[in-house]
Amino acid sequence: MTARNITRFWEWGRKIICVGRNYADHAKELKNAVPTEPILFLKPPSAYVTEGSPILVPLYTSNLHHEVELGVVIGKGGTAILQSEAMEHVAGYALCLDMTARDIQDECKSKGLPWTLAKAFNTSCPVSEFISKDRIPDPGNVKLWLKVNDQLRQSGCTSQMIFSIPYLISYISDFISLEEGDLILTGTPKGVSAVQEYDELQAGIEDVVTMSFKVDRQDN
Repeated sequence: MTARNITRFWEWGRKIICVGRNYADHAKELKNAVPTEPILFLKPPSAYVTEGSPILVPLYTSNLHHEVELGVVIGKGGTAILQSEAMEHVAGYALCLDMTARDIQDECKSKGLPWTLAKAFNTSCPVSEFISKDRIPDPGNVKLWLKVNDQLRQSGCTSQMIFSIPYLISYISDFISLEEGDLILTGTPKGVSAVQEYDELQAGIEDVVTMSFKVDRQDN
C-alpha cells in the first residue's frame, strides 16, 4: 500500500473529533455552564474545505458562526493512550474553523437533540496547510486570531483551554480509538459571531500560519 501523506490528512483522514466549550469565556458568552469533563461531538471528513474553495452557508440556517481553533493531527493511532505518552501520537497541527449553525444548535439543545445538523454540514471544517510539530514547540501557548472583513473578532491563546491537548488525547482515546490522519479540534476562544454571504474570513496562528476563506451560499 502506498504510504499516506500526513500533510494532506484532509484527503484521507477518517474522522474529526471536536471538543466543545474548552475555553471558559466562550462557554460563558453562550450562557453555557463551564464543563467539568470534555464535551465531544464529531464531524465527517466531508466537512473539510481548504483554501481556494468557499465556506457554504447551508440553506437551513440564518445564523452561521465562526469558531477558530487549533487542530491536532494524529500521526500514530491508539486506544486508552496515557497522558504522559499522548504527544508521541501527534504528527502536527492545523489551524481550523468550526463553522456552526447557531440557530440550529440552539434548537437542537432546547429539544435535547444531537448537534449534527449544526456542526457536521459540508464545508463546516475549513483547515489550513499542515503544520509540522517542530513549528509549534508549545501547543499549550499558541495565539489564535480571526478577522471578518478585516475586523478582529476572535483573539485568544491555547493557555486558556480548560483541558490540555495531552488530556484530550487520553480522554478521547478511552472511548474512541484514534487513527492516523484523525483531527482533534480543541475548542474556541470567546468572540464567536455571525458571518454572511460574501464575507471574507481571515485567521491565523501568530508567527506560524494564516488562511482566508470567502463565504458563499449553498445552491438550491
